[in-house]
Amino acid sequence: MSNDIRFPDPDAPVPDKCDLLIIGTGAAGMAAAISAHHAGLSPVLVDKADVWGGSTAVSGGAIWVPDNPLMRRAGMSDDRGAARRYIQSEAGNQFNAELVDAFLEAGPQAIAFFNDHTSLKLAHRPVSPDYHSDVDGAAEGGRALDALDFDGRRLGPWLKRLRPPIRDFTILGGLPLGRPDIYHFLRMSRSAKSAAYAARRIANYARDRVVHGRNTRLVMGAAVAGRMMETVLSLGIPIYLGHELVALNRDEPSGRVIGAELRCKGQVRRVSVRRGVVLAAGGFPQDAGRRAETFVHVRQGLPHYSMSPLSGTGGAIAAAEAIGARFVRSNSNAAFWAPVSLLPDGQGGVRPFPHLFLDRAKPGVIAVGHDGRRFVNEAVSYHDFVQELITKLLDEGRKSAWLVCDARALRRYGLGAVPAFPGRIVRHLASGYLKQGMAPAALASACGIDPARLSETVERFNAAAERGEDPAFGKGSTSYQRYLGDAEHGPNPCVAPLKNKLYAIEIFPGDIGTSMGLEIDGKGQVKDGKGAAIPNLYACGNDINSIMSGAYPGAGITLGPALTFGWIVGQNAAKVH
Repeated sequence: MSNDIRFPDPDAPVPDKCDLLIIGTGAAGMAAAISAHHAGLSPVLVDKADVWGGSTAVSGGAIWVPDNPLMRRAGMSDDRGAARRYIQSEAGNQFNAELVDAFLEAGPQAIAFFNDHTSLKLAHRPVSPDYHSDVDGAAEGGRALDALDFDGRRLGPWLKRLRPPIRDFTILGGLPLGRPDIYHFLRMSRSAKSAAYAARRIANYARDRVVHGRNTRLVMGAAVAGRMMETVLSLGIPIYLGHELVALNRDEPSGRVIGAELRCKGQVRRVSVRRGVVLAAGGFPQDAGRRAETFVHVRQGLPHYSMSPLSGTGGAIAAAEAIGARFVRSNSNAAFWAPVSLLPDGQGGVRPFPHLFLDRAKPGVIAVGHDGRRFVNEAVSYHDFVQELITKLLDEGRKSAWLVCDARALRRYGLGAVPAFPGRIVRHLASGYLKQGMAPAALASACGIDPARLSETVERFNAAAERGEDPAFGKGSTSYQRYLGDAEHGPNPCVAPLKNKLYAIEIFPGDIGTSMGLEIDGKGQVKDGKGAAIPNLYACGNDINSIMSGAYPGAGITLGPALTFGWIVGQNAAKVH
């Protein structure tokens, strides 16, 4: 970034007027701002939190866009018709043709725009199977994109206001690991090359902590957010933190949204808009009341834990509903599910830790209920896993289940927040987060699991696992599952018998974001209860009802549509006269 960039004051009061007011500083909000500015508007970004980046900054950062230009330039091909069939198969009778077609048409254009004309430089994943890789229309790779690692020092003083990484996802108190890092750190005790790689990363991080007080190398979702913020700053788009949307204002005769009321430090300020308001505040994952209404398992008494930022309380959705916007409740799932364990915080409380892709699919790991029986193919996606987990808990009348592994799997791959070798496991045993037993019956006693059934389950599983087979659930039966396994283990990268000392971690239902939201049309305009567009009101990101209608087809199906509809909204807001 040029040294003559003027860094705006994130604590300054928002102006009285602007072209387009955008609520939220995640990928969707920044995409809308950049797109609108490129189309000739003067947008303003605000966020209720005192940090920016939204859930994007703490996400895995994958961006799913079929037939994108990055895969095309690399010589890969894709069929938008196949992608449409795949999404339709996933969404079932909730399939929203208007939004899916808009996404498939505009997605490649949006990716080309951001990659070629902004700091958001991307790379495609040549191999990254869609989550249901055996379904018609799924792809084995190319559709998922990642932002290139980013030097956060280019953000100047705004680096310190970036939403910090989730501490439990880091090592050494704040070093986040990107996809290549995870590969090498898991192998550093077995490979000199990986050990040297890890040593360099740790040395660079130690230097950053001394000089900058935090890591400056941004990876995954933080790289997406950082690269987009560099563009926002370079374009001179104003950003204001600590401003919460209170209400939307309409012109009564026309129904147009003409402004918004924002609360900052106890004071409410009205902002008038010429072209509209964009809602991109991250959905409602932390709204306990709406969760109880829309999460069926919560209504039925099961616990639930969200990994989303605490600022995601659904205020933007509520403000839109107050002026007649329609909130969609018909999705197959109200959120994007993820199993979580509860990590003691050292102060008498707990914090959720998600089990996404590093442990469940690995050989030597199984999931069981308190009855000691397996209930799921452990290598399916986190979203699918929780659907089966919820069914199990409701059938069994329990609040939790268990991930079980043997000593080899624990030290080779880790389990939840418990690190792989050479990381230490003593503190997790001492806190009770990790349970252990020399045999299935002993582990069962430590966990409150039926000992006879667990012993029987492990014995039956091991008999087939010796041959790399899982006749009960088919673990490792698809390319997606094998992709998440251990490529160095055969014949099935997802299956191995559980031998010697066993370990377990208790797991619960959780989420990484909500899928239900405001109904929009293909231009990103919010609809009212009668299906008509509300003039000058737009939405994108997790504030809209997911275009996947509650399904989860592949890595990046939130950020892909977020960037796409952010771009669509910016372009369309500029066309309104």
